[in-house]
Amino acid sequence: MRFLKLVILYVFLLIFSSIEIKAQRIKKNADKSYYNDDVLFGKIFKSVQDTLIVKEKEKEKEKEKEHNELNEVVIKSQPSLLKYGANGNIDVNVNGTVLATSSSVNELLGRVPNVVVADGEINVVGKGEAVIYLNGVLINYERFAAIPVSQIQKIEIISNPSARYDAEGKAVINIITKKNIESGVTGTVNQHVTVSKFGGTIYNTLLDFNYSKGKFSFVTNYGLQLGRNRELLYTTRTRPDPDDFMKSELTTDWKRRFNNYSNFGFGLQYSFSPSNYISLAYSGNVNDLGGITESRNSITNSFGKSFYATDVDRNDVLLNQFVNLNYNWTTAKGSTLFIGSQFSNYNQTIRDFIGENSLVDETDSERFLKNNVGSRINIIAVQADYSKKINEKAKLEIGAKLSHVIINSGTDFLISDDEINFELDDELSSDFEYNEKIVAAYFNYIGTWSEKFNFSLGVRGEKTSYDLFTNANGTQKFDKSYGNFFPNALLNFNLSDDWKAHFSYVSRITRPRYQALNPYVIYQDPFTTIEGNPNLLPEKTHAFEIGTMYKKFDFKVGYTYKIDLISAAALRGDTPNSYILRALNLEKGHTFFTSLSRAFNVKWWNSVNTASITWQKSVDNYYEFAFSPVEPQIYLYTNNTFTIPKLFKLQLLAWYLSDRSYGLGSENGRSTVTLGIERNFFKDALKINFTANDIFHKFMVSGDYNVGQTQIYYHRTYSTNYFKLIATYSFGDSKKITYKKSEVEQSENNRAR
Repeated sequence: MRFLKLVILYVFLLIFSSIEIKAQRIKKNADKSYYNDDVLFGKIFKSVQDTLIVKEKEKEKEKEKEHNELNEVVIKSQPSLLKYGANGNIDVNVNGTVLATSSSVNELLGRVPNVVVADGEINVVGKGEAVIYLNGVLINYERFAAIPVSQIQKIEIISNPSARYDAEGKAVINIITKKNIESGVTGTVNQHVTVSKFGGTIYNTLLDFNYSKGKFSFVTNYGLQLGRNRELLYTTRTRPDPDDFMKSELTTDWKRRFNNYSNFGFGLQYSFSPSNYISLAYSGNVNDLGGITESRNSITNSFGKSFYATDVDRNDVLLNQFVNLNYNWTTAKGSTLFIGSQFSNYNQTIRDFIGENSLVDETDSERFLKNNVGSRINIIAVQADYSKKINEKAKLEIGAKLSHVIINSGTDFLISDDEINFELDDELSSDFEYNEKIVAAYFNYIGTWSEKFNFSLGVRGEKTSYDLFTNANGTQKFDKSYGNFFPNALLNFNLSDDWKAHFSYVSRITRPRYQALNPYVIYQDPFTTIEGNPNLLPEKTHAFEIGTMYKKFDFKVGYTYKIDLISAAALRGDTPNSYILRALNLEKGHTFFTSLSRAFNVKWWNSVNTASITWQKSVDNYYEFAFSPVEPQIYLYTNNTFTIPKLFKLQLLAWYLSDRSYGLGSENGRSTVTLGIERNFFKDALKINFTANDIFHKFMVSGDYNVGQTQIYYHRTYSTNYFKLIATYSFGDSKKITYKKSEVEQSENNRAR
């Protein structure tokens, strides 16, 4: 009976779970028979009574807490969209923000502060064209376009890149992706539907899947874009001189049909340890482009008026493939070694059918053309980077790179008057061969002088040699070799907890894209062609910047000097009414800029705001440009996200670029306003987003310039005015992140477009 009482009371104590130790001690004492039953029962009863009193008080406190919480709204603080660095860099958070709903990285960057995307270029305000890095390694435009937005964690805008980065480009945009899982499966499925009254409807299906177990990791992704897009260009070319009068009004309408725009890739990684791994990655994309390009050109001259209609039935297929093999090792003391290699292959096939109709002196005539182009680009690149932590205050970075580019392309233009019998046109047909080697090495020293001062000093040396052959407009064959050193310096001053400052000097180079060197003909109409310029020189840049951060304000002032500035213009052809759109070198350029930024982050509202003024002047005395007074350009940007707890997120994004004149021409202002709403379902597994982009359709690139006695005006309209519905479903059982995918790609890839 004594034993039964003890068992019942012991179980009772376990239920309340607060005096288990005391009960065990009581049981132990009871087993030893040190106390009689009455004393033992009294102690146990007293313990139970005390426990009940404590539990009752805890319940009363819990009820009081619940009652108080019912009378208040709990708002979780959301991640800050923007972070300013003391060295002038900007970190833009993508994951968990409305930016993550972009259909492509190109669209995403167009919504990032201080970044302007237009005409196939990505520019940083005040700096110029930027090159793209993925996780600290340079990538090409085609690979950039294939990055799934769902895998992007943040974007770094590096205005003052060190010698560690390739000398190509004036600024660096580094895309940081999410890390993969340690064990288990994760993935996302995205379906985008974009409807534009101007451009048509586009369907984007995006899939990514990750699996990892033990030391092996596997990642893969696939994206498919179908539908239609549109771009409209209106151009006038006028020669006002009565003795040479001519006015051309040309409208070119690109009505694109995406037969199969897809990107794909997979990666394998084996980790010897968390800081020592080897990875193999394959990726690529297929662009099967159809549709029609319609050109309508009305020409008036001293002989009368004529009209030309040209329809190009597009049949363009581009296949790009990339293979990466990389090794990465990090020591316990913080030193790192990276060895990477890559093979890139670009294959382009064009089979365009062109129909021309002309009306001259009330006489109709027609002819037909076939534009057959085959192009192959192979790029082999190897690089090694080593970072040595000397001590707690010093770090040394060194590295080397070797790349080899081989290009072969041929263009056959066939002409027929009856659409049956075609003959080769030797003037429009050409072959092109290009062979380039670049050897580069760099070192960069990072040191800390004191708690209030640190610095980075480095230099990069690059030697370029190439040979070129083309038989367009007569045989041209030549080879060149040149070397350059690119020093840079960055000084950071930590004046106080609230006040920081920096000074930087950066020298860079921009080599011509391969297409800009290739003189093959891109046909628009009988009087308008786009042709490469094999005599293009690389553009050299020297940039200076002073900046300061005070509390949450970021202020910068900078100056950039450019030599052999790469630009483009419509130049007169061999016939009186013909014009060739061609890249060319201007003599030099000057750019001054200043900017002020401020970000706000409260529980329910994130706001990023930037204002800047840029003064740019281009100078040239060779191509007979008409000079004009310089007018500065104003840039205003605001991005606001409002979080309504347990309901949805609202986004308002707007930016504005004012008119500007850069000495040799002028550009008209443009702007955009975007609204978005987003809501999560099923514990954030399903995300629905609706966006109205460029509501007032004010993103249009237009301007004018005078060259060679011709006044040229252009106005380009894009399919930026659209409504988009996005559904994203995330699945998996991920636990921890380990996969570190590294890719080595060089600036040569970026020029292959």
